[in-house]
Amino acid sequence: MHAIEKLLAKKSGKTSVSTGEIVNCEVDLAGINDLYLQTIRSFYEMGGEKVYDPSKVIMFLDHYAPASTITQADNQKQFREFCWDQGIDLLMDTNQGVCHQVMADRGLSHPGEIVVVTDSHTTTHGAFGAFGTGVGATDLATILITGKLWFRVPEIVRIHLVGTIPEGVFAKDIILHVIGQVGADYAVYKGVEFTGPVVSQLSISERMALCNMSTEMGAKTSYIQPDEVTFDYLKAKVTRPYEIFTTDPDFQYADELTFDVSNLRPQLAAPFSVDNVADLQEFIGRPVDQAYLGSCTGGRVEDLAAAAKVLEGKKINSRTRFVVVPASQEVFLEAMGQGHIQTLLQAGATFVTPGCAACLGTHQGMLAEGETCISSTNRNFPGRMGHTKANIFLGSPAAVAAAALEGKIVDPTQYLK
Repeated sequence: MHAIEKLLAKKSGKTSVSTGEIVNCEVDLAGINDLYLQTIRSFYEMGGEKVYDPSKVIMFLDHYAPASTITQADNQKQFREFCWDQGIDLLMDTNQGVCHQVMADRGLSHPGEIVVVTDSHTTTHGAFGAFGTGVGATDLATILITGKLWFRVPEIVRIHLVGTIPEGVFAKDIILHVIGQVGADYAVYKGVEFTGPVVSQLSISERMALCNMSTEMGAKTSYIQPDEVTFDYLKAKVTRPYEIFTTDPDFQYADELTFDVSNLRPQLAAPFSVDNVADLQEFIGRPVDQAYLGSCTGGRVEDLAAAAKVLEGKKINSRTRFVVVPASQEVFLEAMGQGHIQTLLQAGATFVTPGCAACLGTHQGMLAEGETCISSTNRNFPGRMGHTKANIFLGSPAAVAAAALEGKIVDPTQYLK
């Protein structure tokens, strides 16, 4: 069996499972964000009275942080009251940040556990060897009532990354290239495992970017085998035991693809699809109205550091807005301690409360008709960050910062030497 299958077998009380089998599993951590008030409504509509285990539930007020409409404020009010009434202590209010980063910061993402959140990018937690997946309101309400949820054991595909990462290339470039090659529907309801010497060289932050974006090829979940990089990260954060599952040597993947990154250049996903990917060089000189750095894909300390390296001692273009949204409060504080926040502020950046902000397309960095934005986020379909006739390019944090500096798309490599 694959490590993912062994994990699902353990959580369903079985000795083995097979592809396509339906299993009913205990969920280790269930998260709800403030887009999904329907979860609470469904909980009561389905006869719920008390949450099965409040210690396994976490609430995030991150998509509307802080609330910008009366409706959003009322949603968040109901979420807070539900937590207080149900004894849910893990209430991450509007000052905490994006759900996936907050969970990583607090050591809540463990190897060998099932993490379910009302957010499609819960695949991020595969970076820790967890089974992370997103669900809708009714499924999450089921977990609140029973502590369990059914899953179909997915086919598992392997993305093997080899070669040497060139200067100016980041995990975001690698995963955009992969998605561009395989397409947005390649891994629908599949588990995607990332392997190879390139993965071994990546930090937890970069691994999170890979796993986060696996959603954009349709993945149900993602996986990176825990190693010393994982254990070093978790050492100071996780306070309880966890179990490591490993894949059997004779396991047969549904598909195996190998990508050599040695000659890879910085990549961009052009409007209006994440798999519409090409070398950044094809768009050199394209004017940008806004550069956006943040989200659960590209708002971590390393991302802010890369942007600060590009912009240190410089000023952004006078006709370009540079919006920066740290992924979490902890990221914000750590980046501040390292001087990156000061560098970006001095360069002309506009900072926003840690959270989802304009990545969701509701507030704090929205785009007007006809405007162009380069973003470190994960989606670029029409209306994602505002007007349906705005254009969004997706790239690495360095590419975003370089575009803010010059007011147009440029190769960031020259600023990273």
